[in-house]
Amino acid sequence: MNASPLHDPEARGFASDNYAGIHPEILEAIARANGGHQVAYGADIYTQRLQSVFQQHFGDAATAYPVFNGTGANVISLQAMTERWDAVICAESAHINVDECGAPERVGGLKLLAIPTPLGKLTPELVDLQAWGWGNEHRAQPRVVSITQSTELGTRYSVDEIAAIVEHAHRHDMLVHLDGARISNAAAALGVPLRAFTTDVGVDVISFGGTKNGLMLGECIVVLNAEAVSGMAFLRKFSMQLASKMRFVSAQFDALLSGDLWLRNASHANAMAVRLETAVRDVDGVEVQRPVEANAVFAVLPPAVTERLQTRYPFYVWDEKTGEVRWMTSFDTTEVDVDGFVAALKAEMATKRQE
Repeated sequence: MNASPLHDPEARGFASDNYAGIHPEILEAIARANGGHQVAYGADIYTQRLQSVFQQHFGDAATAYPVFNGTGANVISLQAMTERWDAVICAESAHINVDECGAPERVGGLKLLAIPTPLGKLTPELVDLQAWGWGNEHRAQPRVVSITQSTELGTRYSVDEIAAIVEHAHRHDMLVHLDGARISNAAAALGVPLRAFTTDVGVDVISFGGTKNGLMLGECIVVLNAEAVSGMAFLRKFSMQLASKMRFVSAQFDALLSGDLWLRNASHANAMAVRLETAVRDVDGVEVQRPVEANAVFAVLPPAVTERLQTRYPFYVWDEKTGEVRWMTSFDTTEVDVDGFVAALKAEMATKRQE
């Protein structure tokens, strides 16, 4: 059997933190969990231990439900928080609205009430654009406000901003779900514990991301308010998100969260984004579009430069009309990666000016 990898292990890019491999400490944790037999479907020792691990970060009331992926975490969370006639208020740019192939609505049976936002962030005032019509049988009933931290546009909410949304939602008898695909990046950037903008301000349910921060696969639904959900265990199985060999998902989260690996990984990714932004701001003809507050950089480039640069470093075009692109950094992005990419960008821009 050929033991050589099928890909170039030196290949690097800025398309997504999902492109990165598995952190070595996570691989070691999977290997440690691999010996012998353990009970399936979450009754294993690793998943049982995981409850106390999450409680260290989110408080004694937290309950963790490992799942395979972020879409599954979001759909199950929102289903558990709603009745069939309920609706979820979210930013127009939210992952649940844009990037989940309609799963929240088609699979989850939810109505999404999307609101345009300038930087991917809701406010109490923006929530009120859709928070109305309670008791009107002709309108889906606003029940959940879903926010993303950090957002799909690379911005982040402050602790006070989330607290204001939660207070406003709860005052109107609505619940708050936090899509935390990059929750670790947000906490690292804010310099606060994970619970500071979740448990401590009254968020009800979290979709906690692991894959983008060094895991092989796996996310966790973290219920902070048990009264906010119903049928979670059944919904997870019904939605095909119950892992039989769950110990291998749970062992990853144990390694990520028992120490400071989650923070080291996220802090490094954020720092590489800052390094990238600082360097490209000096490149004539490149316009950074949004604040860099986590591990994403958005910029506008000439389309011809984008096409040539993508052959050397994979990344995505965010908006075809404006030429805006997105560059993501990850736990394994190096300074050499950033500097090499910036050098390539400068060379392509110089070529463009000569044409």
